[in-house]
Parts: sequence; C-alpha cells; structure tokens
Amino acid sequence: MTLTEEITLADARGKRVGWRGWAALAVLMLPVLLVSVDNTVLSFALPDIALALGPSSAQQLWIIDAYPLVLAGLLVTMGTLGDRFGRRRMLLIGATGFAAVSVLAAFAPSAAWLIAARAGMGVFGAMLMPSTLSLLRSIFTDRDQRRLAIAVWATMFSAGAALGPIVGGFLLEHFSWGSVFLMSVPVLLPLLLLAPFLVPESSDPNPGRIDPVSIALSMLTMIPIVYAIKEVAVHGFGPLPVVLVVAGLGFGVVFVRRQLAAETPMLDMRLFSRGTFSGALLVNLLSVLSLVGFLYFVAQHLQLIVGLSPMQAGFALVPGMVAMIIAGLLVVPVARRVSPRIVVPVSLMFSVVAYLLVPGAVGDGALVLLIAAFTLLGIGIGAAETVSNDLILSSAPPEKAGAASAVSETAYEVGAVLGTAVLGGILTSAYRAGVVLPAGVTGAAADAARETLAGAMRVADTLDTATGDALRLAAAHAFDAGVSITAVIGAVLVTIAAVIAATTLKGSRTAHVEH
Repeated sequence: MTLTEEITLADARGKRVGWRGWAALAVLMLPVLLVSVDNTVLSFALPDIALALGPSSAQQLWIIDAYPLVLAGLLVTMGTLGDRFGRRRMLLIGATGFAAVSVLAAFAPSAAWLIAARAGMGVFGAMLMPSTLSLLRSIFTDRDQRRLAIAVWATMFSAGAALGPIVGGFLLEHFSWGSVFLMSVPVLLPLLLLAPFLVPESSDPNPGRIDPVSIALSMLTMIPIVYAIKEVAVHGFGPLPVVLVVAGLGFGVVFVRRQLAAETPMLDMRLFSRGTFSGALLVNLLSVLSLVGFLYFVAQHLQLIVGLSPMQAGFALVPGMVAMIIAGLLVVPVARRVSPRIVVPVSLMFSVVAYLLVPGAVGDGALVLLIAAFTLLGIGIGAAETVSNDLILSSAPPEKAGAASAVSETAYEVGAVLGTAVLGGILTSAYRAGVVLPAGVTGAAADAARETLAGAMRVADTLDTATGDALRLAAAHAFDAGVSITAVIGAVLVTIAAVIAATTLKGSRTAHVEH
C-alpha cells in the first residue's frame, strides 16, 4: 500500500468531531479573518497612506509587499517548527507578536517605519497561518467534516475581505489610517483567551532534529526570488534581479538536495512529485495573484477616479465578496461528485470573463461594470481555492500537516506579492509611460504626478481649477489605459491556472487523493 493510499484509508476511518471541534474551528478562524481583513483594508487605506506619508511608487509597493515577502520566506520554517514544538503554541506566540507589532504600524511616522512594521507583522504572521490550517487537519480526521472545515477556512478569507472594506471604510472616514492596524488587537484577544481551552495541541510525534542549515536555505531561496520580482516590477530588468534569481535558485537546489538526503527532512520533497499537490499549489498561487492584482487597481480606481469614499468603495465590492463566500461553500457538495479537473477550470473561467470586462469599465457605466466583474472574479476564486486547499492537505500525512500547510500558504503569499509586484508594476509602468501632464505642471509637482495616480491627484488639489481638472483627466486616462493592459494579462494568467488544473488535478472527486 502506498503512502497516499494509507492517508486516504486513514481519512475514511477518521472519528467525527462534536461541538468542541466546531468551537475550535470558530476560534481558529479569528487569525484567518484578521489577515484577510488586513489585506483588504490596506488596499483601501493606501490612498490615505500615500497622502499622509508621501511614499514613492517603490515605497508604496513595499508598504503592501513587505509583509508577504517576509511571510513567504518564513512560512516553511514556521510550519515545520510548529510540527515539532506544537502548532497551538506557535499560533499563540504569533498572535501575541502580531498584535504588538500592529500597534507600532498604526502609529508609523514615516513610510520607512510602516514598511519595517509590516515586515515585523510578516514574522509573526508566518506563525499564524500554517498553524490554523494544520490544526484543522489534526482536529477534523473525518474527510467529509474536514472538507467542510476547509471550505469555512477558505471562505473566511472572503468574509474578512467583505468586512474589511466596510469596517476599514468606517475607520478611515472617522479616524486616521493607522486605525486599520489597531483592529488586530480586539480580534486576536479572544483567540489568546479561548485557544488554550478549545484547541487541542498537536505536533509530529517523530519530528527529527532541528536543521538550522535547512531553515537558512529555505529563507535564502524565497526572499531573493520574491525581491527580484519586485525589482523588475518597479525598476525593470537589470543585473540585480538576475543576480537575485540566480542566487535564490542556487540556494533552492542546495535546499532540495539536502532534504532528499536527510533521514528526517524539514520538508518532504516527495509531496511535489504528486501532480495533484503541485497542480493545486500553482492554482492557489495564480488565483491569489489575480485577486490581489484586481484589488490593487480597482481600489484606486473607485476612490481616486470615480470619487467614492473608502466606505463607499468597500460597499461597491461587497457583492463580489459575498459571491466568493457562497461559491466556496456551494462547491463542497459539487466537489463530492465531480472531478476537480472539471470543477476548478470551470470555476476559473468566471474569473477570466471578469478580467475581460474590465477594459470596458470607463465612463458613466464604469462602477456597475466593475461591480459585475468583481462578482464574477469572486465566484471563480472562491470555488477554486476551496477545492485546491482540500487537495493540498489531503495529499500529506497528518504528522506533516504543518509543513504542507506552510507550502500552501507560501504559494498564497507569493501570489499576493506577484499580484502587486507584477500586475501592480505593469500598471505603474504603463501609467508613467502614458500620462501627459498639462502645461504649468513642472518641477517637483510634475515628478510627483508622474510617480503614482495618488500623487497626481494630490498635486491637482494644489493647482488652479482649470489646470487641476486637466491633470486629473490626464492621470485618469493614463491609469485606465494601464488597467486595460493589466486586465488582459490577468485574464491570461487565470487561463493558465485553468489549464494547469485540467491537466494535473486527477481523480474522480476531491474525496480521493492521487494514487
């Protein structure tokens, strides 16, 4: 009997949990809700942050990406340490640290301070996310119950994203932008109080020794590669990104060889030889990339061009968030009967159509079309994420749930980085190349207007009425032109994800893992 067959048999015989298990699920959803709210709120708070701290375009991207960059570099390490020392223990340490650093971010006096605080949040966030998903694997041993629990886990991201614009919009209209970071304190406090009583501790009974070299190699693999992607997005191709990619890949090769040679590896590389596991990871990465990239430009369009307040912009995206939640739950009974290689590609086609609608979102009908597009995007992402996360967890043995969850979360966070670095970088480059400044805008004002859309709108407010209106129109035209280019690229990336799903996610149902 193969390892995969043993996992499947164990799942079939798993004991069903009672109310305590579902109460533990509710507690574990708090950090998931927090991370999701934080990501959405930051996208909507970005215009206010740009106006208050005056970051450059590179710093603006770093404010968003510092958190997922550090997170991506540490997730595998923290997931493995959770397997060894206890997943609940790592969860509680991460929650305490995340709340403390969030307070520092809330009172950041400069863009550099905020970037540093976001990096600190990434360190503790890396302890949170693998722990939540791996604890679900240990609590819900029955496959049907676990599938539903994972659907709740996945849709909680959507729920948080739906609440983020509303709560964040209210905070931004009544308080300073720093208030969006202070939300972590009331969210994480119940977790710290209830988790020790409701969430059982779990760990790998045979974790092996700690391997500091492998920990260092995993970080040296991820961080240079993700940083190189950001450099290309902001500054274009050059020698530095090439050196970083080569260095990251080199460390990655050494990391893989070390894991293959180790008796008890930090990360079991055999997981990646399974098409279902690797395919589901790629679907996760590309799905998150498309979601974050879409939010990056639509949040700016709704506030800076359409003229909505942060709360109004949040309400405009609620239909899409609700659609994401519903799709994530409704796909569960469908996935019991239909192969994932059909369910996931069909779901992602909704997202492809969403991106193709975006270039037409100009003029008086822009708001309605963007709402419709985001609703379609939500349907596709919500269904695809639920199925792919289920496949990833089910492909790994229970004692390695932390490491498998960490790999899944790494794909998620790398996708978030790529969403802003690639799609956001393409949009920024297109804006800079396309914006035509009206006569009278010169010097430092011209430089600021060329940097970002927020910069152009800030400069326009300081000019006379005629020149200011001309600058706003020119900036909006350049931004919309860049969005059209970005949307086509987004549609292509989601199509690639659908093709990957159709060719790798084998099996008749998600109730079966690959044999």
